[in-house]
Amino acid sequence: MSTPKTSAGARTSSRPGFKERVNGLPKGVKIVLWVLFAVFLFMLPLLNIPLITTEGSDFGGVLFTVATYVLVALGLNIVVGYAGLLDLGYVGFYAIGAYTVGVLTSQHAKLSWVVVVPIAIAVAMLSGVILGAPTLRVRGDYLAIVTLGFGEIVRLTLVNSQWLNGAQGISDIPKPPGVELFEVPSLDWSSGAPVIDLSTTSTFLKFGITDFVPFYWLALAIIGLVLLFDVLVKGSRVGRAWEATREDEDAAELMGVPTFRFKLLAFALGAAIGGLSGALFATKSGFINPQSFELLLSILFIAAVVVGGAGNRVGVILGAIVVAYFPERFRDFADFRVLVFGLALMLLAIFRPQGLLPPRRSVRAKRADARQAVLEEGEASA
Repeated sequence: MSTPKTSAGARTSSRPGFKERVNGLPKGVKIVLWVLFAVFLFMLPLLNIPLITTEGSDFGGVLFTVATYVLVALGLNIVVGYAGLLDLGYVGFYAIGAYTVGVLTSQHAKLSWVVVVPIAIAVAMLSGVILGAPTLRVRGDYLAIVTLGFGEIVRLTLVNSQWLNGAQGISDIPKPPGVELFEVPSLDWSSGAPVIDLSTTSTFLKFGITDFVPFYWLALAIIGLVLLFDVLVKGSRVGRAWEATREDEDAAELMGVPTFRFKLLAFALGAAIGGLSGALFATKSGFINPQSFELLLSILFIAAVVVGGAGNRVGVILGAIVVAYFPERFRDFADFRVLVFGLALMLLAIFRPQGLLPPRRSVRAKRADARQAVLEEGEASA
């Protein structure tokens, strides 16, 4: 009897990978590395690293945009990646959060930003429940069409509602309350080496009109809280119920999982995070109108999740960075960047259909298929 041959794709190296090496580090070392990484992220807009800094646009503003996309991708990943529900109208929740802040702080009331943001989250969550309750009975493409219509209905309602100021939008949205603690200088690389530039500083916890770095810091802190919540929920009974529903809803129902209830919960939590992202966008912009929430934005949101790898929180963060940052970084190619982005998506769909960082279940399934192919090849040659 001949020995089964091992194909090149099925070979496994005894050498530990990067993740295994990191997991093998002492706990204290891992904590120090995470703290250093967090400090680097907070200082990133002030470091002005030549290869990263965007030219022609404020780098702090670009990083804030990237942070809002990351927040949106984390919320949409709960719906698409964890629960397996295709939502093409996620921009509707984004708009609801933004307009709630605008209405309650500038248009019809003068409430504090600290009070309004939780209200915006609650309103967005309620809208997710209202949308999901009648529509989650359908699946697949039908659900995608319904959610796509929801996003357009929200936009058209904003355009035609005089109470929301119609197409003119809402202006003079106030900034979050801040405290001017100290100035943080930036680095200047014009001489070829990093030099502290005291003429360009950002005020810690002071939200101004031209300095967008404090808004980036605020968004980054919120992302940290959302990530902690995401980890806890994904590892809980709720996360396991979402996974069972995504893989086989009928089998999960037969095993006693109330699939509709957990799908509705995923919709509500995803909508809440989308509303929070919209609230941050409105706060930083100071002005919103219906044109800020067109269908293209919703397509970019879903592209961030698909490009990164639906179901992998690190992957969707990477996908959001790709979708939001690279068009700004290569703004010099403004006439071609949409074409290049479309070609990149096509290549990704062909050669990496599960995203840049697919979830573990996809990797395990691929390895299982490779092992099965090796076994079949060995049996055929025996």
